[in-house]
Amino acid sequence: MYDIIIAGAGPAGASAALFAAKAGKKTLVIDSDQSMTKKAWIENHYGRDKISGPDLVETGLAQMKKFGAEHRQAKVLSIDSTDTGASVTTEEETIEAKHVLLATGALTDTAEKSGIQIKEGPEPRIKQVVDITPEGRTSLDHVWAAGTCAGKSVHTIVTSGHGAEVAINIISELNGERYVDHDVLK
Repeated sequence: MYDIIIAGAGPAGASAALFAAKAGKKTLVIDSDQSMTKKAWIENHYGRDKISGPDLVETGLAQMKKFGAEHRQAKVLSIDSTDTGASVTTEEETIEAKHVLLATGALTDTAEKSGIQIKEGPEPRIKQVVDITPEGRTSLDHVWAAGTCAGKSVHTIVTSGHGAEVAINIISELNGERYVDHDVLK
């Protein structure tokens, strides 16, 4: 069983996976390769002069894998709450985790099919989003959401930050205490 399964490998998903894997959590990222970031040219991402969306996505994948996160190419069809967490069903398999994080960008179809509460979106191009608590919890037990699908701006710096924030909340719940990760120069 995974500690965390993340649906989506764009900025929110990869950032969440980076934090989760670095914290020693067994992390799986399932991605359908539909990220709107793959069509972006970005000149407003902190720490980068400019970068193509595809390069940003590849950088995120490399960073999360560096700390042990697994990555699978598949489409998440549904999510269900279980006695021990949640299960994710793809076209080929059902996988269990203690927690699931939706980081599906502008796509909310999987959340909707899974019975997760949806609400009107905050931006003109984002018609609906997953309804979350301030911590990132959805209406389905053990399922969280981050980034654009959770109502955050489509800007990569915003969604990546929100992915990290919600991941820290999940890690904190798994650990039973607030998780903090600060590296220092050696």
